[in-house]
Amino acid sequence: MRFKKTFSNPSAGSIFIIPVLSADGAFPLEILASLGASAALHASDIPFNGPTAAVQVARVDGQFIANPTPQQMEKSDMDMIVAGTRNGLLMVEGETKFISEADALAALKFGHQSIIPLLNAQDELREKAGSVAKRAFTAPAIDADFKGKAEGLLRPKIAAALSIKEKQDRYAAANEAAAEAEKALLADITDKDVLKQRKKELNSIVEDLKYQEARSMILDRAVRIDGRDVKTVRPIANEVGILPRAHGSGLFTRGETQVLGTVTLGTADDEQMVDSLLGLQKRKFMLHYNFPPYSVGEVGRMTGTSRREIGHGNLAERAIKAVLPEFEKFPYTIRIVSEVLESNGSSSMGTVCSGIMALLDAGVPLKANVAGVAMGLIKEGDRVAVLTDILGDEDHLGDMDFKVAGSPTGITALQMDIKIDSVSFEVMEQALAQAKEGRAHILNEMEKVMKVPRGQISEFAPRIETIKIKPDKIREVIGSGGKVIRGITEATGVKIEIQDDGTINIASADPEATKKAIAMINDIIAEAEVGKTYKGRIVKIAEFGAFVEILPNTQGLLHISEIANERVRAVTDVLKEGEIIDVKVLEVDRAGRIKLSRKALLQ
Repeated sequence: MRFKKTFSNPSAGSIFIIPVLSADGAFPLEILASLGASAALHASDIPFNGPTAAVQVARVDGQFIANPTPQQMEKSDMDMIVAGTRNGLLMVEGETKFISEADALAALKFGHQSIIPLLNAQDELREKAGSVAKRAFTAPAIDADFKGKAEGLLRPKIAAALSIKEKQDRYAAANEAAAEAEKALLADITDKDVLKQRKKELNSIVEDLKYQEARSMILDRAVRIDGRDVKTVRPIANEVGILPRAHGSGLFTRGETQVLGTVTLGTADDEQMVDSLLGLQKRKFMLHYNFPPYSVGEVGRMTGTSRREIGHGNLAERAIKAVLPEFEKFPYTIRIVSEVLESNGSSSMGTVCSGIMALLDAGVPLKANVAGVAMGLIKEGDRVAVLTDILGDEDHLGDMDFKVAGSPTGITALQMDIKIDSVSFEVMEQALAQAKEGRAHILNEMEKVMKVPRGQISEFAPRIETIKIKPDKIREVIGSGGKVIRGITEATGVKIEIQDDGTINIASADPEATKKAIAMINDIIAEAEVGKTYKGRIVKIAEFGAFVEILPNTQGLLHISEIANERVRAVTDVLKEGEIIDVKVLEVDRAGRIKLSRKALLQ
């Protein structure tokens, strides 16, 4: 009953805030959040065409799993969120490891089957909460006479405007038609309130006509706003290496969408540490997506990161992450910054394309090249048109925005949202097949400019050399309180990262500094070899011989009998502390004690 009291009479325009009060780290929280929001709406009197539900889908050893544990996710080749109603899918988002279109469709079907029990549970909850009657909702009606006059005047002009290919010219023509209609229909209205209402209604009529005409062009004549058919991708142009000091850069232009991607390579010190609800996470790959107002011809303030930028950046990051080399083979922290310079449809997929070219330009050894494409949908009854490479207007006026990224052989990321009740699996199958053709075409255009990574990284990027030492030697390299490793970095200017398994990464833009640091480390960890000659310093003299430091922190005993060919009465007669002499290693016993000889090197 507490649930009923809370949500039975919410105020108009209210939103749901879903705080995480407790988490076990095992169950995906976003699934619970979506379920709670839908259940609240379904049980309330708010008009709602639900219920809806979502599920996380993984696949381990060929078997699909709903709402997997973190341990299962480590073995999974996909991570997909699938949401929907009883009728079909509403939303899809996720990343995969080069799965096929058939496998993606199978995962979506499994996800939809998995949400049915969640929908049933919400229906049961609504019944137990009293099945509160939904409020009646009637959309505001426009005066029929005014609407008829406005549509008669505007329809041919809106249709003509929508036939203009260039976005800004098309918008200008539509605005001019709206202004002419306002002048013709509203000039005689003197009542301010009535005038305000009529202007609002006129704007609504203009938008409705755009919606009707754009969809009619596609369904009736198979012609899109910019003159293309449903499968054609807009013209593509690409460039790489356009920023001289960036470690890598790529400019991707597709129609009126243009994205500049830049790559920066850093060391392990540059990785991002995120203290999240589930613990500390370290990110060696970051993608930042910037969508400034000027990219769509608007004036606006540059404030904090928007939801759009977060979502699109996350999608592009997922698409690219699958092709990055393992850190052990390419020990760099990688950051991509995407600058959307102009946008008219799918700047997130443009980010994938520009990011891949920038990575190739930076010399990053990718596992494969990937591209992305945005698919659209126009559906009126049984008539359906799936659109490849949609414009911004086709996203706004259409029924679906479905983005798919990957190589010609497999998908790495996908995201879908729709504006209708649901889409069928038949439509999804067609969209996936059409997207495969589209991204293969886009990738082919990209590879005309650059197909494989440059042979070397930028001269401005740090060079990272990797060496391996015995784990028990790590403390010698670090030294007491970090004294030794600090001395190496101060003497050479390099960055040094030591891992627990003995892997050491030395980074510097100066190759000579890197060589010097490696030599200093090798001197520290070097072990005496029998039969090898060393130039050592006498650190202590005793009656029976001298102790000689032949390597850093490594001393051996030069017995008095091994100092010279002739008999030596006292060590101090021949040697003195601090003196540098050549000695040969005769023996290293099981305890690590080193026996030296000077006599063996004398003629």
